[in-house]
Amino acid sequence: MATMAALTTSLGCLQLTTSCSDRLGSRFSSQNGLSLRPALRIAALRSNVHSASAAGVLKVCAVAGGALADEQEVDDLEAYVKSVLPGGFAAAKIWGTGRRKTAVARVVLVDGSGQIIINNRTAQDYLQGNPLWLQAVKYPLASLGYEQKYDTIVRTHGGGLSAQAQAILLGIARALIVANQANREPLKKQGLLTRDSRVVERKKYGLKKARKAPQFSKR
Repeated sequence: MATMAALTTSLGCLQLTTSCSDRLGSRFSSQNGLSLRPALRIAALRSNVHSASAAGVLKVCAVAGGALADEQEVDDLEAYVKSVLPGGFAAAKIWGTGRRKTAVARVVLVDGSGQIIINNRTAQDYLQGNPLWLQAVKYPLASLGYEQKYDTIVRTHGGGLSAQAQAILLGIARALIVANQANREPLKKQGLLTRDSRVVERKKYGLKKARKAPQFSKR
């Protein structure tokens, strides 16, 4: 009786395993339009898993490689800034400071080919490729035809990227006046020397925001 019971249990387990394999294979074949035997279906599933794992590893490697390249670029730019400013920003001859909201930008102009370096990163990278912000930081030089005459080195902090871009614009315009007083008139006509003093209005007690009041209920 014990032998018969064990044999019955073994047959039941074998039947369950076969049915599970069949269901797994049918699901795979229905998703991929294939008709395979159970063993081949399982092999195909394993192949798919290995392919997905390999793709994931390659993606991680690509991301890591990009990060290393970015770090190398930052190191190269930092070395370049130190080479052209051996005494630091304080010893620079052509400089200007711009402010907007809570952002502050210290700008230095040196003879170069027109590249803009912001906090040891390229302007394209630091400003996240935003065309409006990039246009803002390039506009003072472009308006005078100096796109390829100076390298612009910027150290900025505070505020957001939009405020920093506008602070850099003002800093570059002021630095161009230090470079040549004749630049004041064309820059002033275009409004590039005007400090935008607008800041966010403070919140008032009893109100939800600066001016927004709670909903009024008569009763």
